[in-house]
Amino acid sequence: MSSKRFVLIACIGLAFTVALWAGIGWWTAPTTTDPASPTARFEMPLPETAEAKAGAVDYARLDARLQQLMARPGMVGLAVAVVEDGEIRFIKGYGTTQAGGSEPVTANTVFRWASLSKGVAADMVALLASEGKLSLFEPVRTHASSLRLPGGNEASATVSDLLSHRLGLYAHAHDPKLEEGFDPRLLRGNLVTLHNICPPGACHAYQNVAYDAASEIVERVTGRPYGEVVQERLFAPLGMNGASMSRAGLLRSPSWARPHVGGAARPGEVNDIYYRVPAAGGVNGSIKDLVIWMLAQMGLATDVLPAAVLADVQRPLARTPGENFRRRKFRDRTSVSAYGLGWRVLDYAGNRVIGHHGGVRGYRSLILFDPRRRAGVVALWNSASSMPNGIEYEVMDMIYRLDQRDWLGLDTPAPGEAVESNAVESEGGT
Repeated sequence: MSSKRFVLIACIGLAFTVALWAGIGWWTAPTTTDPASPTARFEMPLPETAEAKAGAVDYARLDARLQQLMARPGMVGLAVAVVEDGEIRFIKGYGTTQAGGSEPVTANTVFRWASLSKGVAADMVALLASEGKLSLFEPVRTHASSLRLPGGNEASATVSDLLSHRLGLYAHAHDPKLEEGFDPRLLRGNLVTLHNICPPGACHAYQNVAYDAASEIVERVTGRPYGEVVQERLFAPLGMNGASMSRAGLLRSPSWARPHVGGAARPGEVNDIYYRVPAAGGVNGSIKDLVIWMLAQMGLATDVLPAAVLADVQRPLARTPGENFRRRKFRDRTSVSAYGLGWRVLDYAGNRVIGHHGGVRGYRSLILFDPRRRAGVVALWNSASSMPNGIEYEVMDMIYRLDQRDWLGLDTPAPGEAVESNAVESEGGT
């Protein structure tokens, strides 16, 4: 009887051991649904030049137009991706990472996102607010100790006012001093010496130095560096493996686009000016990372960015007449614009679209999408040319099946190519 009992106990022990090892393997082994892998969450068209799935967008026409664009002076490298019905239908790189170089731009080539970083910051703050760690309607001074506004307005301006550029300051307050090398925290404190153009919440004027108080809010709430929090909570779970938030992060990328400045696209240097205000202009990433980011903004990754968070950041809060002026070339399509939290909200021929532009010395970027249709376009390029801004209009016209126009300006050669400011995206007026 004792020997049978011994055998029974041994069998039970062996079964327990096998179950334990199986459990350990289940918890530690990678799975095909690992969110850190971009292909686990979103399917990428491979290879890059594969014929795109049929849809409203004529991808053969788009590709031909983009190749024609790349032949223009001032263009060096470009990457574009298009989403239809929540699927990536087109993703391709054009040109080279450096003028005169041989390394081609691919879907994995990293560029600077410039002011598209503001949407990242707003999403991060709104996510923390949804978890009850702060309120979008509490005074901004609660968590941003370095920010001082004229008349003590940091006590009345809210976190929402900060993220929608409604602090009552004139546009681009202290940006020149930031570019001279002054510490951004010192500059945020020095904002108290300026004059108000309106009470907080009453008007919109685009900011960079002040806007970066968002990174300070994240750090105060979480007790961790801003870049680490964004990487852990947003980039990693979305599978944005090429995204980073520092000059070092850009330079260590296996493939990265060099900056080019001026109308002749002269090679430039990567400085750290706007990396020192990461919430305003510090993100790096490839077109693959950016299209994944756009899909998340469409509501296709609610485990990372819940629908309530997207609703908060994409709700129009402030009229932006300066943006209307900047887009006057495209006024037949986007004559009305507003700003939410880190995102622009536009009326595109009767359709509500969300987007943003970005520009920092040697790099430009854009994102524009219709969250209801789950369709949109993203683009990154490494020069100061403004011609690629027309890409979003050519793509969205096809998505809405509107009459095609030469938004890129390729059919009527201009005497000179327009270039944008070397600073992070500018907006005129209030």
